[in-house]
Amino acid sequence: MIRNPIKWPNNARCACAITFDMDADSLIHISKPADSHNRLYPISMGKYGPEVAVPRILDTYKRLGLKQSFFVPGWCIEQYPAAVEAMLAGGHEVGHHGYLHEDPTRHPHSEQIEWFDKAMEAHARVGNSPKGYRAPVYNITQGVIDLLIERGFDYDSSLMGDDIPYMMDTDQGSLVEVPVHWGTDDWPPFAHYEEIGYMMPVKAPSVGLGAFFEEFDAHYTAGGFWHCIWHPFLTGRLARWHQVEQWLEKILSSHDVWFATLGEINAHIREQASQAESVIRRDKLPYYETPPSVIAKKEIS
Repeated sequence: MIRNPIKWPNNARCACAITFDMDADSLIHISKPADSHNRLYPISMGKYGPEVAVPRILDTYKRLGLKQSFFVPGWCIEQYPAAVEAMLAGGHEVGHHGYLHEDPTRHPHSEQIEWFDKAMEAHARVGNSPKGYRAPVYNITQGVIDLLIERGFDYDSSLMGDDIPYMMDTDQGSLVEVPVHWGTDDWPPFAHYEEIGYMMPVKAPSVGLGAFFEEFDAHYTAGGFWHCIWHPFLTGRLARWHQVEQWLEKILSSHDVWFATLGEINAHIREQASQAESVIRRDKLPYYETPPSVIAKKEIS
């Protein structure tokens, strides 16, 4: 049960979004900067995303008439402009995902701003002006939230505070939060990447994808929001994407769903939140001004 179900456009039973983070080989370069250039296997695994998987994914979306969202680090836009230009030409949304997939929690705020702006420059070079953001590794900070509001962004998609989108209010302004969760991320079932510390037992396509489809069933029953966070070099591989295609064909022909970009979902949530009888939940940031452990130590002393 969802206590505050959102009324979706055209009376759809469930809103749906498949979002792809096209990290390509940025992951090995940010994690192993000293010798990443000579680690050929992880580079090739990452390159599979923009060079093989993205064209496959875009062909499916075109055939099925879907417009969806991609999040791409700025460095990946520079390295693989053709893939990003194809996303934009197909009417898809391309959001901000850092520059080299840098973790915001591991850099001073001043440095994070430099990364952020460098990524914006890369977006501008392909004619894109992102209004949505997803933090690498989901590690968004209060400083980045404030930066998004300052730079006129509309929404974030990094947090896990609800099953459905909600508003995040700060003293500086508001953002729509389009929540994520590891349960609908393809990293746990499919990632096997020793160089960056992930050694998952790779699931068979039917088993790994089955978890996502079970999540859909629950959201469809509850009138919720089914949101997957996938990576082209993982779920875009042949056998997995073949099963996704078959599932999409079935769902689109038999279920009352609204597949939309996160930008479109953001606009709908904002419109709903502006109504007098709005059911959209609002969360207040920052959650904490200082670490609770610091406060506890002061009280004890």
